[in-house]
Amino acid sequence: MELSEIREKIDAVDDQLLDLFLQRMDLSEEVAAYKNEHHLPILNKERERAILAKVTEKSGEKERFAYHLFSTLFELARSRQAELISAPTRVGAQIKAALADMNEVFPQTGLVACQGVEGANSQVACDRLLPRGNIVYVKTFQAVVSAVESGLCKFGVLPIENSSNGSVRAVYELLQDHNLSIVRSTRLCIRHELLALPGVKMEDITEIYSHEQAIGQCSKFLNGLNGVRVIPCDNTAMAAKMVAERGDLHAAAISSHPCAALYGLETVSDEIQDSDNNYTRFICVTKDPVIYAGANRISLIIACDNKPGALYEILSKLAALGINMTKLESCPVTGRNFEFIFFLELEASVQAPGVLPMLEELERSCEGFHFLGNYAEI
Repeated sequence: MELSEIREKIDAVDDQLLDLFLQRMDLSEEVAAYKNEHHLPILNKERERAILAKVTEKSGEKERFAYHLFSTLFELARSRQAELISAPTRVGAQIKAALADMNEVFPQTGLVACQGVEGANSQVACDRLLPRGNIVYVKTFQAVVSAVESGLCKFGVLPIENSSNGSVRAVYELLQDHNLSIVRSTRLCIRHELLALPGVKMEDITEIYSHEQAIGQCSKFLNGLNGVRVIPCDNTAMAAKMVAERGDLHAAAISSHPCAALYGLETVSDEIQDSDNNYTRFICVTKDPVIYAGANRISLIIACDNKPGALYEILSKLAALGINMTKLESCPVTGRNFEFIFFLELEASVQAPGVLPMLEELERSCEGFHFLGNYAEI
């Protein structure tokens, strides 16, 4: 048989498949109406498992292909049913409230909480996110959260991940424990330098101060030093300020070049970080959920059952809608053996067809679900 003839047969089969698929989706909508009326859950794992067993038994050597085909069909059907089910969800109410208060553009002004002092990378991120904002400096990430929750500041800016040193777990833990909403994010190129008082040489230094993230990003340089204590502190800019104020000729700070001029220090070395491709991502958070125009990124924290295929079921919901996932990171649950939560970031808008129902279905099916926000990154 010629290739053209085979393709003609494939085209005919495809037409039949499409007709049958549309019939199946119509029937799924009828199932959704019944489940809606009788308050039944969308997922019926027992029935799906029985169908998959029958499919694999009938498919012979092609059983694994048939298994994946029908698994995808189930997910598409569930996605459609989720769009039609009217059961209320927390995330649905949260997003609808955020959209009801939606502003046309992200504000350029406002009181914003920032961890550190003048010259900190968080301050640079604040200026980028809110160019005419009024910064309130605080000592810790927890203090940023408290300032926003109490209403002292409308916004808070926090670092959430670094390209070299990974996620800032302390910030993710705060996002888990507090009801804050991410409304914008930005990425900064980070350039660390070793700063000290004028005239200090490398061989004079016995103590180096900096934030633990910066220390991690300069680990190769620091591991190569002998007889030098590395001491973590709250912030890279605070480290530079402390070295300047103490006047200790044996102390240095890992900080930024602008902090040298700001605090009267000199650069001892500007080749200390592990990678030149060093970016830190900062988020802007608010107390009340707001979704501004142009929002195209969604952040979630989810927990799923500790069983085979649990994560696949979550990811398959994204695949069914063609949603790109830009971050997936696991984190062990404190006090529980071999149980994890997952940090997810998606390229999507809650206003796109199918996205809100997908989030609602995730909330229904996941052991834990936390919608962090839908926002734009600049």
